[in-house]
Amino acid sequence: MLLAIDTATDRASVAAGGMNAVPAQESIVGARRHAAQILPMVEACLSRAGAGVQSLDGILLADGPGSFTGLRVGASVAKALARIRPVPVWIAPSLLVCAAGVGAGPGETVVAASDALRGDLFVAAYRFEGGGIVTLMPPTVRRLTDILAALPRTAHFCGPAAPKLGAPPTWPAAAELFGILERGCARLVPDIAAWEPDYGRPAEAQAKWEREHGRPLDHSRGHVP
Repeated sequence: MLLAIDTATDRASVAAGGMNAVPAQESIVGARRHAAQILPMVEACLSRAGAGVQSLDGILLADGPGSFTGLRVGASVAKALARIRPVPVWIAPSLLVCAAGVGAGPGETVVAASDALRGDLFVAAYRFEGGGIVTLMPPTVRRLTDILAALPRTAHFCGPAAPKLGAPPTWPAAAELFGILERGCARLVPDIAAWEPDYGRPAEAQAKWEREHGRPLDHSRGHVP
């Protein structure tokens, strides 16, 4: 039994099931609801899958980039569950999770984008070929004008920020992590207790503090130039 979690955007999702079975799924909209609703969603999915925490064989987690608070919620739940039930934890970029839901054909480029605030976007580009996934552009922070200049307009655009690239918005779904793991494109976390998500950039509170004080925040995970 595998449990998948994605809390990188304002739409959180959870899925539970086996590799060859349709997973039980739950989702909510609203970033402020993540902390209160994620555990009930986990319990609901496991219950519908006929399992409990002690039945888990592994945890799949979208590790960002994305919302600082959202990623902290997902990471905290994954760490707590892995402490209760020591199982492997695999991670994959939330933008890859979003791109995996597009259903692009072999050789087609998929560009996933989400809002990074301050006029920037988190963006990544992938190509799904056979049983694997080729990363054309790893998750990064880019200005919208740079993205439009660098990427082919024939690409499939997806993600919460896709409207800025001329496409309808989409959101990552935790269930896509099953396929990403099956393709061998999820990374095993060697030490979940020491692991942290890929926030992509400092939190807004940290960025504001560093701008006001003109120096990096002590013990921060990055700083604003």
